[in-house]
Amino acid sequence: MAKKDNRGDNAVHLKNSIRNTEARLHESQEYLDEHADEISATEQAALEAKNERRRQSVRGFKSELQDEAKFDTTE
Repeated sequence: MAKKDNRGDNAVHLKNSIRNTEARLHESQEYLDEHADEISATEQAALEAKNERRRQSVRGFKSELQDEAKFDTTE
């Protein structure tokens, strides 16, 4: 039997994902700022690319959160 689509906690999960991803992005950026002269160009480029993917993820999470607001039945 298929489970009922329970969207009740999707917004909570999305908010947690946004918060966690932004924290990792911030930590990584601080690391780059503090240690850019100590790491290889390859590592620096990899971290910058990963941070860009994190920014894209946050944008996607925020878009999903807006979609979830349309299904919020607690109002």
